[in-house]
Amino acid sequence: MSRSRRLALVGALCLPVLAGAFLVQDQATTASARLFDQVVYYVSERYVDSVPANQLYEKAAKGLVAQLNDPYSELLSPKEVTAFTRNTGGRYAGVGMQIEDHNGQIVVARVFPGSPAEGGGVQEGDVILFVDTASTRGWKLQQVSNTLLGTPGTKVKVRFGRPGITEPIPLEFTRATIRIPAVPYTLAFEGGIGYIPLQQFNETSAPEVTKAIRELQAQGAKSFILDLRRNPGGYLEHSLDIANLFLAKGSEILTVRGRQNEVQRSVADQGPLVPSAPVVVLVDQFSASASEIVAGALQDHDRALVVGNTTFGKGLVQSVMPLDGGYALKMTTAKWYTPSGRSIQKDRKVGPDGQFAAEEPDSVVESDSARRARPVFRSDAGRVVFGGGGITPDLPVRPDTFTTAEQALVRAIAPKSQEIYVKLYDFAFAQKGKVQRDFTVTPEWREQIFQAILGSGAKVDRVQLEAGRTYVDRLIENRVARTLFGDAEAKRRDLDDDAALRKAVDLLRKGRSQTDLFAMAKAAPTAAR
Repeated sequence: MSRSRRLALVGALCLPVLAGAFLVQDQATTASARLFDQVVYYVSERYVDSVPANQLYEKAAKGLVAQLNDPYSELLSPKEVTAFTRNTGGRYAGVGMQIEDHNGQIVVARVFPGSPAEGGGVQEGDVILFVDTASTRGWKLQQVSNTLLGTPGTKVKVRFGRPGITEPIPLEFTRATIRIPAVPYTLAFEGGIGYIPLQQFNETSAPEVTKAIRELQAQGAKSFILDLRRNPGGYLEHSLDIANLFLAKGSEILTVRGRQNEVQRSVADQGPLVPSAPVVVLVDQFSASASEIVAGALQDHDRALVVGNTTFGKGLVQSVMPLDGGYALKMTTAKWYTPSGRSIQKDRKVGPDGQFAAEEPDSVVESDSARRARPVFRSDAGRVVFGGGGITPDLPVRPDTFTTAEQALVRAIAPKSQEIYVKLYDFAFAQKGKVQRDFTVTPEWREQIFQAILGSGAKVDRVQLEAGRTYVDRLIENRVARTLFGDAEAKRRDLDDDAALRKAVDLLRKGRSQTDLFAMAKAAPTAAR
């Protein structure tokens, strides 16, 4: 029998088997569809409480996505789509306040410059009591936020409570488009060191980082610190553009592999804005997703020294697919890999609600044994880099911690933090025009804040305050610097209390090249890390 004849027979013998498999699959699918239809019918017709048809199908769809046990996949309602777009886009229409829930009270945590809130005199620490005619008592944070948001040009009335003022403060705002900056400020340290804090990857991140680099170069910056700490990520495209600012044209940034193992390779398609200047990237356990793409690419190509703590470990890609009725499906569709081929995805336990299960708190700095258990890869120059479980820094740095006395003071004043916060703000504002940038905290200032804390009703005594005076001094210094001279000056003064940034500045003052930075990091004693 010829070879071709044998092959034809093998193929013919396989056909009934394959056909049978398709038949079985089709029958199983049909049965499952009937099961779903039957459940929907009985819930809609016989459940003790009536469920509107539109809600019924939405709940069924949400249940399907929840059963994937993937915290990153979710069905977004039209309102959630709007919130998602606002959070990732960096723009929204509202009054310009960042708000937080403090023990059931909705408190203003930040007022954005140039916003209607700033124009109306809103202060950090103000409590939102009413929005229009509705009391916010018992409201969740998101409910208050949704009520404040709206179409630009429309009006909203808000009544605020402020410690020391007996009557609520009524204000009316005209909503406007608010832009949340990805780079809120830049800072030039002595020695030609430019500092760029990148807080998120939104639609303006890459242009803002580009602008920041150019401005710092104009001020004489010859090395750079890119701070990605507490940056949860965002748009993948902007992570590619930002990595490209430091990588040579043609350098691979990442590869993405989907369900069918199709591979998409992204490379730097333009010449770098910073081709050779020494670079340090700061990361921590909250740096995730797009932050890890940038840190991983620069680490693999030996283009930056990564300093800080091991990152979150999110090596997955989500796609957002628009659906009928204004809904959208955000779903994990691929995994991404750094140029050396490593996945940094960390396996995490997922609870029955599809969200991350509570974990035992890990040490902020990854242990040597945990690091050795991870797969090893090599950078372009042969340096060891690790896969699995996030981006491991080239130089781990333990964060500065409070003393025992300071920790005790923080716990004691926490229940009255809102009142104390407002007192600090008022105190700082009262110094306007009286102090210069080189101010120092005086004993008189400290005593004023001591009295404010004691008068707030916090369960604290004079002995505790004296024991934690260094912490109180830092609160005063930060608030005065930020209120009178801006975030950049507050960060400059925070250098002594920021171990990772302090280490980065020290390395860049000593090192003349990227190679020097790697050598100094390798020589650093383990105990000092």
